Amino acid sequence: MFKKILIANRGEIAVRIIRACREWGISTVAIHSDVDKNSMHVRLADESVCVGTHQPENSYLNIPSIMSAIELTNADAVHPGYGFLSENAEFAKILEDYKIKFIGPSSKLIKMMGDKIQAKKIAKQYGLPVIEGSEGGVVDINEAKKICKNTGFPILIKAAGGGGGKGMKIVNKDQEFENLFLTAKLEAKKFFGNDEVYIEKFFQNPRHIEVQILSGKNRTVHLHERDCSVQRRHQKLIEETPSPILNEELRKDLFDKTVKMVNQIGYEGAGTVEFIYENNKFYFLEMNTRVQVEHPVTEMVTGIDIIKEQIWIAYTGETALKQDDVKPRGHAIECRINAEDASKNFQPSPGTIGMCHQPSGFRTRVDGSIYQGYKVTPYYDSMICKLICHGRNRKEAIQRMQRSLDEFVIEGIKTTIDLHKKLLDHEKFISSDFNVGWLDNEKII
Repeated sequence: MFKKILIANRGEIAVRIIRACREWGISTVAIHSDVDKNSMHVRLADESVCVGTHQPENSYLNIPSIMSAIELTNADAVHPGYGFLSENAEFAKILEDYKIKFIGPSSKLIKMMGDKIQAKKIAKQYGLPVIEGSEGGVVDINEAKKICKNTGFPILIKAAGGGGGKGMKIVNKDQEFENLFLTAKLEAKKFFGNDEVYIEKFFQNPRHIEVQILSGKNRTVHLHERDCSVQRRHQKLIEETPSPILNEELRKDLFDKTVKMVNQIGYEGAGTVEFIYENNKFYFLEMNTRVQVEHPVTEMVTGIDIIKEQIWIAYTGETALKQDDVKPRGHAIECRINAEDASKNFQPSPGTIGMCHQPSGFRTRVDGSIYQGYKVTPYYDSMICKLICHGRNRKEAIQRMQRSLDEFVIEGIKTTIDLHKKLLDHEKFISSDFNVGWLDNEKII
């Protein structure tokens, strides 16, 4: 097994990885920026190295500085977590060249599946249904107009090189197209260094369904699906498994096709294949070649530690699991707790946490890195922890989440805890009568 793993990340996912390493008996190295020196992941790791200043590009995205930390500490593997460098093919390739194990797929596969246009072609090649639209990137506006005419409005313009809602524009009619097309290209260039965009049919009432996979050289297994349809501006807020809207026939078809594609491309590691679902049909959206924020809901229903499995696959090249080992039980829900003021258009709320009481109890889990006196800075993503609850069924999982949210106390900053209470109590959530645009189109707060 690996002797020492450097965690190229921060916050709750860094803490989560450190815990998995401890259970394997693996030493850990935390990297941190100057403002993160008192963070929980730094306190829990066996060693820590400051890799730069608070700006992400100077620290958590600073490849030369991270490589120096690897050399300084003699780490033999790197876990990238999610975000930052987790899907950076250049970083993975550098590690490969220096014989340092990247806990994830090969740089070639990261590059291949990270390009949304190429990923769509691969999905189509292996039998997954894809969304109608451009076959590849579109540069010429006249060509783009022809595609729109064939596809029909509304359409979605998306950045080829990124996600998270950046460089993404919905066009409802022909008169809006030119301005939004140029705006999307400018945003894509700004955020991803690549102004290439592609065009897809826009769905009116979609759900967001994703399939968790673990894959080795000789076998790919799926860990069933997650429903991530409660979103605000394309950012997930609540995730659950199983999806309350799917039947077993649809599930089997989805799982079979997903496993076939992942197996055929020679994927190794944990990954997630994401889909749009509308009118009893699935359409391939993208593949994330890393662990997901919402992986704990899958862990709660399967009893499988996805992070430990990632490490095992990275070390052996094989998954220790067979499909028959995956036996989901009950229902799990995750709420992302963000340091934001929902009543003020989700304005970030940095500051020092005063009283901090985290819920516990039967089948209740908090993944986080906060504590009393912890300073939430404005420099990184606003998510500070995740609350995950498991029940025998969806109704019990909702009840347990409501109880746990009531127990959660975080003073000194604004959080989205009260928003989650309202969402969990809303008749549309309880009846699962919602889609990805629910929060953007209906006033909840």
